[in-house]
Amino acid sequence: MMNVVIWARVSSREQKEGYSLDAQLRATRGKAQREGWTVVREFAVAESAKRGAARRAFNEMYNWVRRNARKRSISLILAHKLDRACRNMKDAVRLQELEDTCGVKTLFVENHFGPGAAGMLSFNVMAAVSQYYSDNLVGEVRKGQDEKVLQGWLPCGAPFGYMNVDDRDRPIQPHPEQAAAVRRIFELYGRGDTTFEMLTEQLWREGHIYRTGQPKFGRTGLSYILNNTFYIGEITYRGEMYPGKHQPLVSRTQFQACQDVLKGRKRRTNNRNHPLAGGIFTCAYCGSLITGELIRRQLKSGGVREHLYYRCANNHPDHPTVRWKAADLEQAVHEDLGSMKLDSEVAEWFRRTLTAAFADTDAQRRRQRQALLKRRTEVGNMQERLLSAYLSGAVDETTFQRKNVDLKTELGEVEASLEECGGACDNHAEVALGLFDWSQRAGDVWLGSKMNEKREILTEVALNRTLSDATLCLEKRKPFDVLAERPSVQLSRGDWI
Repeated sequence: MMNVVIWARVSSREQKEGYSLDAQLRATRGKAQREGWTVVREFAVAESAKRGAARRAFNEMYNWVRRNARKRSISLILAHKLDRACRNMKDAVRLQELEDTCGVKTLFVENHFGPGAAGMLSFNVMAAVSQYYSDNLVGEVRKGQDEKVLQGWLPCGAPFGYMNVDDRDRPIQPHPEQAAAVRRIFELYGRGDTTFEMLTEQLWREGHIYRTGQPKFGRTGLSYILNNTFYIGEITYRGEMYPGKHQPLVSRTQFQACQDVLKGRKRRTNNRNHPLAGGIFTCAYCGSLITGELIRRQLKSGGVREHLYYRCANNHPDHPTVRWKAADLEQAVHEDLGSMKLDSEVAEWFRRTLTAAFADTDAQRRRQRQALLKRRTEVGNMQERLLSAYLSGAVDETTFQRKNVDLKTELGEVEASLEECGGACDNHAEVALGLFDWSQRAGDVWLGSKMNEKREILTEVALNRTLSDATLCLEKRKPFDVLAERPSVQLSRGDWI
């Protein structure tokens, strides 16, 4: 009676191509049964056999056989084919070592090697061929990955926030739910006042899910996301940076703001006692964050008076003094927001002009949309006629494929143009007028808002907010920057304002 160990292996790539562990086990078990051998243990694994990979299962089998060869009287390792047991010379040598040191031979159902030097030569040649196949496969896979990167696409699975789709032109697209979570992560952390723990809880409260088995974002996942340049449209591959064709989820400015926080260049602060600190303002001289400073002074009556100041966090002795009273800073913001307010006559003219301009724009957009809808219907009808002609034999396959590709391309361009046009019921004039009316009372809104609302107003109105020793500068976003510049307009009487 001979005791044997069965070894079966299949790689993930081969399994996709139709290979099966069950088929190998069926063949090896059948061989053992026909020969009257006793199977003492089976090893069946799915892993990569490429050189340099961590083949834990093979090592486990090898070490187990060495330890139990004499105790369990093991005579053979039985595999389906040689390349199932070893696809590189290192594994072949280790199997030969088992035979030399423990007397455990390796036998294959499909491959047969004779005794003596001739059999050993055949074994070594087959092992070398197997290694060549493995090395060549690695080279071909790597070549394909390199080409994919050069074309602007990630050669592996899409990171969190994206998904792989069956689209040859756009194989990686933003995930409908995860993309929103990624944008929110960069938005919250870039403010400079949020720790990873706070970020985790805020995302959980807002309903953002990381994974099914791990619904809450952890420190490792957040760090990976915040450091991944893929979200700004770049692919890092083998230490090199390549431009990607996928849609970025965050801007470079927002990404860099998070890098500054991660590297300690922008320190966090508690906004509860210092509501306008924590990334809202930066120093005009050095770019450091403006932090809050609460000073308590004892009164003769026994009470305490608190004074809130905002100052640059840079304490270098040569740095200019940047220090504002809280009341002075709020008043400066109020006056700056008030700079967008036009006098009543100009404001009324602006409303009329804006309404008329959007009326023309909306009319043009509606006409464009109608034309695109008509063309979409025409292209759809052409596709149907082309298919009917192909099925009837009036059009050959080559012509059908070429024409069909052209029609699909045109249909995609029409759909993209329709998306740019917006919906049929979009009321751009109403949105623009509402925004303009808000800008005319922004200063008063600021004074009447709570601190969280004031922070939101500043971040929505101004792209950059800097403080010097005496000056507040709010670099406004569009269209607020145009209003703050007081554009010249000509009224009907010919006066220039």
